[in-house]
Amino acid sequence: MKSKPYWEMTADELAEATKEFDAPFVVDKSRPLTPSERKRWRNLKKKRGRPKVGRGFKRISVSIERGLLGRVNVLARRRHVNRSRLFALVLEEAIAREEG
Repeated sequence: MKSKPYWEMTADELAEATKEFDAPFVVDKSRPLTPSERKRWRNLKKKRGRPKVGRGFKRISVSIERGLLGRVNVLARRRHVNRSRLFALVLEEAIAREEG
């Protein structure tokens, strides 16, 4: 039989349903992770990071005049892309013009 959701339980019912969590954590009850569990744990711990596009990314430092940077930020917001993506689009377009 399915028990009630916690928010519908009385205080006594809630205490009974959660009494297993009152005991201290005992390391003796644990076991080593299986290889598949270890792989899953590693994947869960990974930070999301940047999505891989092409061959990945390389962070560079570029100096740009502040007024121009402000205009770039406005354009990026208007196009709903981040500044890095806008720079990449502009550079790809310039390279295509040179090659084509």
